[in-house]
Amino acid sequence: MIEKEHVLEVLQQAEKAIEKEDILKLKDLSNQTIHSASIYEDTDSILVAVIIYSLSKILERANYREYPSWNYFYKNSTMHLNRSIHALKENDENNFIKELQKVRKDISKLTGNFKQHVQDVFQKASINKASRIYEHGISMSQTANLLGVSIWDLAEYAGRTGIADINLAITLDVKNHTLKGMACN
Repeated sequence: MIEKEHVLEVLQQAEKAIEKEDILKLKDLSNQTIHSASIYEDTDSILVAVIIYSLSKILERANYREYPSWNYFYKNSTMHLNRSIHALKENDENNFIKELQKVRKDISKLTGNFKQHVQDVFQKASINKASRIYEHGISMSQTANLLGVSIWDLAEYAGRTGIADINLAITLDVKNHTLKGMACN
């Protein structure tokens, strides 16, 4: 893991944000992690970003608490998150990854519609985070591979959000204090 201290800080903040149900903080933490992961193409950081973002989306949907498996999911997700923090503090990267992966594996133990909803959230979160990595300049095929999503899903999402249309060559005209786009060929 390249940015252990940053990931540890993000996970500790995420744990507090989950307790407070601070959805915006969770989304911000996920975005911070994606920025870092994009720079270093760090798959561990990408996993952290996807899980934090997924948990933010799941907490955001108050009606999910009505499902019988909600308590199981919430309790185990927070437990695995806590254990991953502990493992990282102990420099045990193998258990760090295993604990984070258990958050996703526990989805298979959920029941009924809740299981399908949570699977969908994680899949969409992976595509969303893939688009953010792509936005940072990593190729589409490399990004899809890093997150385990199809190039087609990523291309469709990026096309709908306009990520592919972003003009990366924008400069600030200091004299006029205006933005000027420059065409790149």
